[in-house]
Amino acid sequence: MSVAMVERDDECLALGSAVREAWAGSGSVVLVHGEAGIGKSSLVRTIPDLLPSRGRLLVGYCDDLATPRVFGPLRDLAGRVGAPLTRALRRGDRDEVLQALRDEFGWASNPTVLVIEDAHWADEGTLDALRYLVRRIAGLPLALVLTYRDVEVETGHPLRHVLGLAAGQERTRRLHLAPLSREAVRALGARARWSRTDADEVFAVTAGNPYFVTEILAAGDVSAVPVTIADSVRARTARLGPAALDVVEQLAVVPAAVPLPLLETLAPAGLPLLEGAERRGLLTVTPSHVTFRHELTRRAVVDSMPATRRVVANRVVLAALLAQPEVEVSRVVHHAVQAGDTDTIVHYGQIAAREAVAAGAHREAAAHLRLVLTQPRQWDAGTEADLWEALAVEDYVIGAAIDETLAAIRRALALRRGADPRSRGQTLRWLSRLCWWAGDPDGANAAADEAIAVLGPAGDDDLLAMAFSNRAQLQTLAGRDADAISAAGRAIALGRDNPAVLSHALNSLANTLFRMEHPDAFARMRESLRVALDADEPENACRAYLNLIEHEVVQLRLDDARAHAAEAIGYAERVEFTTYLWSLRAALAKVHLAAGDLALVEPEAASESHGWPISRCNALIVIGRARARRGDAGAVDLLREARDIALRMRESQWIAPATTALAEALALDGDPTSVEAEMVEAYEQARQFGVLARQAELVYWLRRYGRPVRHHGLRHPYALLADGRWREAADVWHAAGFRYEYALALSESPDPADHLVALSTLDAIGAAPLARQIRARLKTLGVSRIPRGPAPRTRRNPAGLTGRQTQVMRLLIEGLTNAEIADALVLSIRTVDSHVAAVLGKLGSRTRRDVAARAADLGLTPGP
Repeated sequence: MSVAMVERDDECLALGSAVREAWAGSGSVVLVHGEAGIGKSSLVRTIPDLLPSRGRLLVGYCDDLATPRVFGPLRDLAGRVGAPLTRALRRGDRDEVLQALRDEFGWASNPTVLVIEDAHWADEGTLDALRYLVRRIAGLPLALVLTYRDVEVETGHPLRHVLGLAAGQERTRRLHLAPLSREAVRALGARARWSRTDADEVFAVTAGNPYFVTEILAAGDVSAVPVTIADSVRARTARLGPAALDVVEQLAVVPAAVPLPLLETLAPAGLPLLEGAERRGLLTVTPSHVTFRHELTRRAVVDSMPATRRVVANRVVLAALLAQPEVEVSRVVHHAVQAGDTDTIVHYGQIAAREAVAAGAHREAAAHLRLVLTQPRQWDAGTEADLWEALAVEDYVIGAAIDETLAAIRRALALRRGADPRSRGQTLRWLSRLCWWAGDPDGANAAADEAIAVLGPAGDDDLLAMAFSNRAQLQTLAGRDADAISAAGRAIALGRDNPAVLSHALNSLANTLFRMEHPDAFARMRESLRVALDADEPENACRAYLNLIEHEVVQLRLDDARAHAAEAIGYAERVEFTTYLWSLRAALAKVHLAAGDLALVEPEAASESHGWPISRCNALIVIGRARARRGDAGAVDLLREARDIALRMRESQWIAPATTALAEALALDGDPTSVEAEMVEAYEQARQFGVLARQAELVYWLRRYGRPVRHHGLRHPYALLADGRWREAADVWHAAGFRYEYALALSESPDPADHLVALSTLDAIGAAPLARQIRARLKTLGVSRIPRGPAPRTRRNPAGLTGRQTQVMRLLIEGLTNAEIADALVLSIRTVDSHVAAVLGKLGSRTRRDVAARAADLGLTPGP
């Protein structure tokens, strides 16, 4: 048995069980993870011994390319899967690939083990495919095996969502490969006739990593332990002849398995020369391909090569790839970059970007476009403008830095001066959209007006219709209802046959109708969503979902909002629309806030808090409000920042909630700072431009601050509460599932019995500040038996951590990843994500590394 397979009996048994279950028709996911060199690939190589006679093993490899191949590991399966899947992968269309995967792996008579190696390098198209398979795995005769390195998959890594989905499946096995024990290294040392002292030295140097142990075995001299992998590899390559070394170095610049036909092209006399490298453990040779025994070995060879040799070797590979009948553009681009071939980068980089967009791999598309645009080349203005605009759109989709995104679209616009008015008008419309996301209303409105002026005489109804719809959106948000309805109507009339225009315009119209409390508002928004989904228009579908959820929360329809949020997040993840994914998760955070699930708010909204100004304002409002209600630190500061951003955007949809959240936080904090003037200003704006629910909430808080205003019969529980009709307000909120607001209404009752009910509700959801105020009020009313509140362990914890959060904190201090914490505590990764976010928030830590220092400051350092 190889070193890498020592102490792996349990893992082999688990793999065998997964294979047998697949052969019985019940699919499962096997996650094989650990550090580099721990033996993941060696474990995978045992699968052929586990296979029954009926069935097949398919292995695809994710490569460490500068920009990953779209559907890279699945393309490795071409020729070993059916013609429909092979054709779909060649075309690169995401939906066609997903359907072909379902057909390929759905045959009960053809059970399969599908292995995706090094999934931490997977492209977005492959991740889409993995999500698709994981969701359906129970009904497929398929064992899906993913190998990955833990240290590569931190919070925010694209693979994390696949792992989270897998964690939610009953038939998922996690095989965390641990280092070899000291005893195992001693046993291996005995075989090599090392002394016990030598074996202990090897264990101390390698920490039990099987690859490193193997390197020492290969060195054959325990007294001269290699200082680095490079030293060990260099020692073995030095024993090769010059011709053999040339072939090994030529292969080393290819970050993937090298098929034998390609090897014959790269080095016609290569295969006979590889025997020495194979004997010395550098290479693995099979009848179909040659690979380095480990990625770390390949990198060590590359690092030892002079720069000129690396360039020459990449040029040889590039020429060989371009001579093949089917060109894999991502591989070509990778080697063109390493070879410094500008013309090839420019030509194939554009093709690779288009291929990535078609596959929904927007990060890869943006990377290819950025690479192309950095090449020293004389462009014609139209082509360069198209590239910059395409980059801006892809950056918008993936939520890249707003400054870079705006710079790209402005560069495109500058190149369009004097150009065809249609292309200039479209670029202006995009500039307007991106300025709005950046929190620049003046820039958004100016670009919107200019787009209409440019496109009016251009004769393109679709582009003009979209420009009118864009203006309708801005007018809706500014509260100019008549203008918004007129512009949306023009857009619908011009672009009724264009699904993108129709969905966008219906959305803008519905938002205006919502503000007017028109009965057709929900119908128009649902129609906008249906049109977008039917036409596969991701931006418009995500926008419709988002606005639908927001209005459902405002209108106290939590069940509908929760259901739509789940649908929307799944959709945004599938189409990889990161900007809207952040916003949709923040919308779900609002549902959690409304339902009183305060601990779930920050983990959902945290991503958006690092986004663009609109996104950040949205996230800060919901996070700040949740922190205020829980009594967590930093709420007031977050809400002041949110209000500052909202004021710059000049829209009531941001100013009103930021102001009421700040007023609530100050009231809970006991801060005497007055926000009355700000509330009066926000209320006057909301009366003219805002939705009625926001007006009602401002009315309530103005009354609480001693500035009652007449609200002209607003129909909302906050308005009822402002009028002293607390029982009616409580009943409405209780029926709608708004637990915090229900308790707030009961706290206005003169009856201590209602206060006790409110206290029970607040304790259940962890809303400590308002609970403290009610306890103090009960004492003044002479109530002698007042419930004590949360568990003593939580009260004694200076940071307010629960028992589970304290466990998570201790594991964070030990350096465990979220996946390892999930394994240790038998929790899903998503649950651990929530606990980790709560721990960071309560400790006031910016990063995981800060946790230990902050815990020590608070006296929370872990015990034994």
